[in-house]
Amino acid sequence: MLFQNVAIEALGYELAPHRISSAWLEDQISETMERLGVPKGRLEQLSGIQERRFWEAGTRPSATATLAGAKVLAAAEVDPGRIGLLLNTSVCQDFLEPSTACFVHRSLGLAPKAINYDLRNACLGFLNGMHVAAMMIELGEIEYALIVNGEGSQEIVTATLERLKRPETSAIEFRDNFAALTLGSGAAAMLLAHRSVARSPHRLNGLVSLAATEHNELCIGNPDYMKTDASALLVAGVKLATETWARAQERLPNWSDEQIALYAPHQVSGRHMAAVSEALGLTPAKLALNFQVLGNIGPAALPISLAQAAEAGRIKAGDHVGLLGIGSGINCSMMSVTW
Repeated sequence: MLFQNVAIEALGYELAPHRISSAWLEDQISETMERLGVPKGRLEQLSGIQERRFWEAGTRPSATATLAGAKVLAAAEVDPGRIGLLLNTSVCQDFLEPSTACFVHRSLGLAPKAINYDLRNACLGFLNGMHVAAMMIELGEIEYALIVNGEGSQEIVTATLERLKRPETSAIEFRDNFAALTLGSGAAAMLLAHRSVARSPHRLNGLVSLAATEHNELCIGNPDYMKTDASALLVAGVKLATETWARAQERLPNWSDEQIALYAPHQVSGRHMAAVSEALGLTPAKLALNFQVLGNIGPAALPISLAQAAEAGRIKAGDHVGLLGIGSGINCSMMSVTW
């Protein structure tokens, strides 16, 4: 779908306070690694992740999403009562019900008329949220939409460490659980606005999506457990990304590496980013990457990468930006933005 009337009015994020190194995580399971013949330093070697972050124990996803949302509303100087839609896109949830969005809606003081719900689609959730909100804005149903995300990895990483410490842990179990140790924590928010009220020049141009749900069991996660066939997921993900890129070239204006100034991607590891970059023919220097110090922060990775690139002056007015999203299941979306 192409858009004519949707702007990114404001963008913000929050980083969790506690830095957890890959070396520290390996120290916790050193006996198992030695028993299985896994060399020290393998986690950082395979992923490129030096550290990730944790929130304080017990921190709810709604609390971190609220922090990011409040920062964005303050930066945009928009009355919370004017927000027509709130979408929480977090993989992590406060409870099974009610929706995490309910808690964010209340905490931010949004109006009763503001539609609010959770939109979850693994690591693709934030980009899906942008898509849904943009369609409502394009149709003129609302003026402003707030997309939020709050991810916390402490619970699942801690549970994984305890699982891998067991003397009966096999090499297969170690492999299946290994990807959970790459997870990080963070929160992000974005305010979208109709161009009639927007003060920002940043425009959404359009989005394309493709699915390959025959691969829906390659990565399966619960709050305290994630099983991943990392090699198979990499192969399937690169294939789907390549097909989605070709679709974007057909349907989105100015979609080529030569015309795109910067990419804000979902990012899992250095190995994944190198494979995607090579397969799509991307210029590596155009990738806004932070997985080295934040780990895999799920849906929050893409908006945080975009925000940090803007803070660093890596994009200027009029630049074409490519948002590259993929999530287990697997689904892939790519969005064109004119900054």
